[in-house]
Amino acid sequence: MADTKREIERKYESDDSGLPDLTGVAGVADVLDKGTAELDATYYDTSDLRLASASITLRRRTGGSDAGWHLKLPVGPGVRDEIQVPLSDTVPDELAGLVRARIREGQLVPVVRLRSARDVRDLVDAEGKQLAEVGVDTVRADRLFGGDGTAQWTEIEVELADGGDIRVLDKVEKRLRKAGVRPSKSTSKLARALAETKGGQPLPKAGPAEPVTAGDHVLAYVRAQRDAIVDLDPAVRQDTEESVHDMRVATRRLRSTFKSFGEVLDREVTDPIGDELKWLAGELGVGRDQEVLAERLNTVLDDLPPALVHGPVRDRLAAWSKAEYGGARSRLLGVLDSPRYLTLLDTLDGVVADPPVLKAAAKNPDKVLAKAVRKDFSKVAALIEEAMEQPSGADRDLGLHEARKKAKRTRYAAEAAGPALGGPAKALVKSMKSLQGLLGDHQDSVMVRTTLGELSAVAHAAGEDTFTYGLLYGREERRAERVEEAAPEAWATAKDGMDV
Repeated sequence: MADTKREIERKYESDDSGLPDLTGVAGVADVLDKGTAELDATYYDTSDLRLASASITLRRRTGGSDAGWHLKLPVGPGVRDEIQVPLSDTVPDELAGLVRARIREGQLVPVVRLRSARDVRDLVDAEGKQLAEVGVDTVRADRLFGGDGTAQWTEIEVELADGGDIRVLDKVEKRLRKAGVRPSKSTSKLARALAETKGGQPLPKAGPAEPVTAGDHVLAYVRAQRDAIVDLDPAVRQDTEESVHDMRVATRRLRSTFKSFGEVLDREVTDPIGDELKWLAGELGVGRDQEVLAERLNTVLDDLPPALVHGPVRDRLAAWSKAEYGGARSRLLGVLDSPRYLTLLDTLDGVVADPPVLKAAAKNPDKVLAKAVRKDFSKVAALIEEAMEQPSGADRDLGLHEARKKAKRTRYAAEAAGPALGGPAKALVKSMKSLQGLLGDHQDSVMVRTTLGELSAVAHAAGEDTFTYGLLYGREERRAERVEEAAPEAWATAKDGMDV
């Protein structure tokens, strides 16, 4: 079973490799000597160092208080999530799964061995509470793959205690700097080992050049969404809050971009990729849509006075939610391990590396991108105006749903064009997001009513009182009516603000 902890630490180096006296740091009452730990870690990666290039480390370590397998995923500067699994001889399947989106069909092999003597000290406050752990590490690195060199160095590592105040690290750093200790140039021991042992640097991480052409801007947006999908993969596998939603949004942004900018990227190439992105979004949506429905149903049920809740409505809703979620979760994990998903990631890499650009990609971005955004906006206009001409009912519901999808597409196109078009594009993003949210409320009501009808039928067949289901259905109808009443004004505001 894996344990996950948020690791917040800073690394330093010193010419004399000594640790200054830290008892003068504000808030630190004592520095406790915890002895020396002998650590032996073997780091795993692909032969082309795909994990290292993404600042991810996977190691098997013995010695110290946390021997085992450790996978560290970057969160921000100096912040990583560390997932720990007990010792075993081979890479645990659980951790291999969390890096599958990075390694694809590649094999994990030992690339570096690090042996460290860690002199450990705890910084504690006046009540004896640990504030941070300071380690002075004397390190020897041996290259195991891609070279046979060795390197040695000493570094100081300061890690914030669980639940600690980040300001402690700032105060310690101030003291260290005064003593001539400087922040390390390397983000991790592995990065330094790879740089200093024979075999060369990790994969380069230099970003693309500043966007100039229309194609540059579109590809920058495509690249960002590709990166988001890959970055979110471990979080989705761990069922982190909002991760499924965020990955689904990234797939939709990509698919919309391919459609909106068909004059920039060849749709003969991107349309089949769009079909695969639609499949992935659909698989992600199986659990996500159910989750949204369950939240909405519980909310409306909580709003009812107890006297209006007839029968075991809450129990039936809970059973439905649990059954739907369990099946969706298992299915999604299977999708993320499927060859089809991994092939899609490879294909997206190919688009970024060798984009199928057309003639318009080399042109000035202002005209090309603005034209695409205006075209999408005109589709929203036609759909929403047509929908509002329909009488309230299924046809209007469907029309507003289609208008909502086109509003999303217009929003995403404006996002991609934002760096080139500036304020007008940002204003359009804001107005389309507002319209999308309003129409989303309407679609949620449609889906909730459908679910209430299904649950009511099951309850009726079981001989249960269905009064509450009917009451909730009626309230959802009124909710949809309020959206429909607000839609014309929201649309008029969006039209008035259109200046792309």
